[in-house]
Amino acid sequence: MTSLFSSPEDVSRRLAAVGYLADEAIATTVFLADRLGKPLLVEGPAGVGKTELAKAVAAATGAELVRLQCYEGLDEARALYEWNYKKQLLRIQAAPSDQAWETTHDDIFTAEFLLERPLLAAIRRTGPTVLLIDETDKADVEMEGLLLEVLSDFQVTIPELGTITATRRPLVVLTSNAARELSEALKRRCLYLHLDYPAPERERDIVLAQVPGIEAELAEQLVRTVGALRALEVKKAPSIAETVDWARTLLALGLDELNEEAVSRTLGVVLKHVTDQQRAVRELKLPVDGR
Repeated sequence: MTSLFSSPEDVSRRLAAVGYLADEAIATTVFLADRLGKPLLVEGPAGVGKTELAKAVAAATGAELVRLQCYEGLDEARALYEWNYKKQLLRIQAAPSDQAWETTHDDIFTAEFLLERPLLAAIRRTGPTVLLIDETDKADVEMEGLLLEVLSDFQVTIPELGTITATRRPLVVLTSNAARELSEALKRRCLYLHLDYPAPERERDIVLAQVPGIEAELAEQLVRTVGALRALEVKKAPSIAETVDWARTLLALGLDELNEEAVSRTLGVVLKHVTDQQRAVRELKLPVDGR
C-alpha cells in the first residue's frame, strides 16, 4: 500500500503548509492511520477541527476528498449505491418488443446504470483518496453494521455486478461529537484520536496562521476572551473556526483592541444563541447594545 506520509514530522509539516497546526498526538495518529491502513476515529466536541483535519490531510497530500455526511435515517442507498431507476425504465421502454426479459435485465443492471454514493465512490477510486465519514454518531446503529462490513475488507458486493474490491485503500477518517456511544466493534477497527479545544497558545498560533495581518497582542486578547466564553458553559461554545471568524471580523472593522465595547458589538460572531449572549453580557459585565 502506498503511504501518503513518511513520518509524523512529515504530517506536521505538510498540514501546517495548508493551515492546519497539528500537535504531536495528531501528527502521530494520522501517520499511523496512513501507514497501518486503519480507519481513524476522531472524537470530541463540535468545533474543535475534526472535519477540518480530514480536509487538511486531503489538501496536504493532493488526495480526493470523498465525504459521507451522516444523519438519522441514512440508508444503504444514500451511503453505498443505488440503481438509476428512471434510466433503467427508459431503456426497458426502448427495448425491442421481441427481446427476451433476461436480455433486457442484463442490459439494465450494468455499471452504466449504477449511481455510486460516497462509500462505493471511495472504494472504486484508483488515486489517493481521503474518505470522510462525518458525524458518525448521528447515523443509526444499522448504518454502523454497513460501515463495519465496508471498513473491514474495503469491498462491496453488488448482486448484479459481483464484488468490487478497492485497488487502493482510501485513508478513512470518521468523526463523532459523542452524541451517542459508537459500538465497540466499530471502535476496534479504528485508531482513536480525541480532540478538545486547544490550549490558548496553540489557538493563538492558529489565529495568527489563518488571519494574516492580525497583531499577536490582539490574537492573544481574542483567545483569552473565547476561553472565558467557553468557561461559561454556554449552550454552544465557540468553535475554533468561529475564533478565526472573530479575528477576521475585528480586522474588517478596523479594531486593534478587544475591549468590552468591541466584544459587545461583535458577540454574534461567536455566540449563536440569545441565551448564551445574555449570559455572556451578564457574566462578563458587557455594555448592552454597545453602550
